[in-house]
Amino acid sequence: MDDRMILRDLAKQYLEICSDPIQETRRELWRRQNSLHGERPLIYVRAFAWAEMPQSRCQCKDPFYRQYENFFRYHLFWSTLKDDSIFEPWVTVHAVHKCTGWGLEIPRTYSDEPRGSFKIDYPIKKPEDITKLRMPWHEIDEEGTARKADKLADAIGDIITINIDRGPAYRMWTGDLSTDLGYLRGIENFMLDMIDNPAWLHRLVKFLADGVLKTHEEAERAGDWGLCAHQNQAMPYAEELPDPAPNVNGVKRSQLWGYMAAQEFTAVSPAMHEEFLLRYQLPILSKFGLVAYGCCEDLTHKIDMLRQIPNLRRIAVSPFANVARCAEQIGQDYVLSYRPSPTDMVGYGFDPERIRSILRRDLRACKGCHVDITLKDVETVQFDPTRVPKWVEITRQVIDEIYG
Repeated sequence: MDDRMILRDLAKQYLEICSDPIQETRRELWRRQNSLHGERPLIYVRAFAWAEMPQSRCQCKDPFYRQYENFFRYHLFWSTLKDDSIFEPWVTVHAVHKCTGWGLEIPRTYSDEPRGSFKIDYPIKKPEDITKLRMPWHEIDEEGTARKADKLADAIGDIITINIDRGPAYRMWTGDLSTDLGYLRGIENFMLDMIDNPAWLHRLVKFLADGVLKTHEEAERAGDWGLCAHQNQAMPYAEELPDPAPNVNGVKRSQLWGYMAAQEFTAVSPAMHEEFLLRYQLPILSKFGLVAYGCCEDLTHKIDMLRQIPNLRRIAVSPFANVARCAEQIGQDYVLSYRPSPTDMVGYGFDPERIRSILRRDLRACKGCHVDITLKDVETVQFDPTRVPKWVEITRQVIDEIYG
């Protein structure tokens, strides 16, 4: 079977899943949940050690087709886990941008282990290196984008909608300021800068913030933000915002979910987090209709600080956070995105009683909140493809036990 036939067969299978009436049921559940009307926790499996699954082996020879083959195989497997994730009836081609990064090379040295760690040679080594940074801009390579979209459409465009995401390059990890600050300067270095050279660090973070905001504004003026550009590390449905949709461009940021995190600031005090990061994130986040904040960092002592975000709706409660203390502070003001440790849940062995004990403890502490449960950062299930679907089943049992 050639590459195109492989893709066509997978696209048809995927579209069948997208057409299941359960998808509309899930959309309504997530709308209510994200609009603070949810009554029971929803389950979102964000990762499941895909590389360990036999279904992850791709057959397409062309690297371009292989990435979309992987998309289909990934989502087909994901659908078998029976969580509350929504599968949309389109496949996305990301626009080619003429400007990415900050004008500096960020060299990485990788470990020898598969999927191992890497070390960065931080390019901003001394204060004067800040002058080497390039102010970014938003510009799409129309010819390059069209080549990608046309090639995919020629293969499967008669089967499934080809969505083109024309949003700016500086979003998610390239737009939250914290991630690129870590890559450019290094966490250990900018933490010292907070004490030794605070005025310079403010200048650096402001430059990054001005650049991200500039590209967002340019994309909005160009009509390049679309309803496929929602970002909230969950299912981006809400009663206050338009639903995700393919190829609906020209929308305002006020119609979209925005997202930022501060993983590199996890060991930074609330006061310094606010001074050196949040104050620069706020002008960017304030333009979005609703905002989700946080990923793997511990925000236990920073929730009051985050209340400054006027459109904040979701707060991540990571495996490192004090779940009970976070629940007390969040109450019913925001969605509590509960993220149990993937290691405890599915990573080492599989102990249903351990899973139940942890989930019971934490969900009881969250009983008065609007909660959803995210399984993420699953690096291994020790090559056992049954663990995650079993985890979903156990999690539903615990939800039934606590919520009735």
